[in-house]
Amino acid sequence: MSGMAMIEMHDLCKTYRVHQKKEGLLASLAGLVRRTYKTVRAVDGISATIEAGEMVGFLGPNGAGKTTTLKMLSGLIFPTSGTARVLGFTPWQRHNDYRRQFALVMGQKNQLWWDLPAVDSFRLHQEIYTIEPARYHATLDELTTLLGVKDLLSQPVRELSLGERMKMELIAALLHSPKVLFLDEPTIGLDVVSQANIRACLREYNRTKGITVLLTSHYMQDVEALCKRVVVINHGKLIFDGQLSAIIERFSRHKIIKLRFHNGHMPQSFDAFGEVLELSPPTVTLKVDRAEVARLTGQVLAQHAVDDVAVEEIPIEEVISEVFSAPAPQTG
Repeated sequence: MSGMAMIEMHDLCKTYRVHQKKEGLLASLAGLVRRTYKTVRAVDGISATIEAGEMVGFLGPNGAGKTTTLKMLSGLIFPTSGTARVLGFTPWQRHNDYRRQFALVMGQKNQLWWDLPAVDSFRLHQEIYTIEPARYHATLDELTTLLGVKDLLSQPVRELSLGERMKMELIAALLHSPKVLFLDEPTIGLDVVSQANIRACLREYNRTKGITVLLTSHYMQDVEALCKRVVVINHGKLIFDGQLSAIIERFSRHKIIKLRFHNGHMPQSFDAFGEVLELSPPTVTLKVDRAEVARLTGQVLAQHAVDDVAVEEIPIEEVISEVFSAPAPQTG
């Protein structure tokens, strides 16, 4: 199915009219008579196409417009302007055929009944999606085996750990075998082991089923483990769409050089070489302008005895943080 567009967005926008509350008693009283509003552009002209079977990271700081975009693609809210097609449907027209083919998982929202065993919520999903019994049981068995929660199905959801609950949320989302999965912070608040388990499940499910995934996450480990491609938005605007590896080349101005000096004979100062990130004799870690790496490395090797040298890229999470800290685009 690769090569077929599953998600298409063209100049997608969502604006909100927000009441501006002024400070001070007199201003507040005046506001009761005449309210003033400002327009907030939550999503500002996003265009992107995602093909069948892709797992794409959808990145941006808090308030960038990620969740708003997912809600529009899920048909939960209407756009102000622009178009979108998912599985050939316009999401906000809310066709039943569309709703049966996608799933939305929000890490901070629950779709399971809190006081009931998860299996009871699963049976409700079976009825809602009219899943034929044999298919339902086969799918449930496959998913509970994949996520290792088969022995927890009869336990009330409120008694499960956060990681176990998220696994149950994923099962609920995948029971009807959706072709498109929107994931909004699926590992938020989970411990490291639970995060790794969720990632492994999603990677395997994508490999075997070819499901198309659009993933938002603040954990760069999620994105690095699952997504070759990332779409980055900031202040509602798309600022990057491409390979995860390419984002370093485009946005990172630095590299990291690690040096281990022979017999501990180190320079007295590293000011001429770069910013010292870590100094642990006989080893030093420097942050260096990427255009200067070759010259500075050659200079160190010419002047000092070095046992080992390594040149590395800046960690991707630091690069993304630099992207997020960019100023808001100017509007006319």
